[in-house]
Parts: sequence; C-alpha cells; structure tokens
Amino acid sequence: MAWMAWTWPTAAFFAVIAGLLVTFTILAIKFPETPRVGVLQIETTRGDRLFISLLGSAFINLAWLGVIGQNQPYALIVCLIYAAAVFRWV
Repeated sequence: MAWMAWTWPTAAFFAVIAGLLVTFTILAIKFPETPRVGVLQIETTRGDRLFISLLGSAFINLAWLGVIGQNQPYALIVCLIYAAAVFRWV
C-alpha cells in the first residue's frame, strides 16, 4: 500500500468510522428501534442519522477548507455540534 498516503490521521479516521459502524450494529441488535419522524418529516433510524451526520460533516469540512483554510480542529467542533443536532432533532 505504498502508493496510498496512509498517515496516522488517515488510519485514525477509518478506525473511528469502523468503530462507529460496529457500535451501531451492536446497538441495533441489542436495542431494536422503530423509526421516528423529525424535522425533515422523514422516518429515520440511528443508522440513518449517523449517515446524515457523516455526510453533513464531510460537507462542513470541505466548506471549511474552501472558506477558512486550515485549522481543521475548529471544523471538528462544528461537526460535533451538527451531529448532536442531527441525532436530537432529525
């Protein structure tokens, strides 16, 4: 895999995503849920809200890089607030 830019931040990113998927799979097995309707007026489950928060976080980070530039740790704070709002109200 020498052709890829595998750095510690890249590995940590994929490890966190894999950990989230495993955690949400275990939660779905142990605590099944019924879909709920939030502000988007669509039925969503925990997995749907995780996907929405990950997709939105990707766009937040891209916009942050385009508008502000570096200082990505501050974008992470914005992404965590966004994810909390998605899980609360969507």
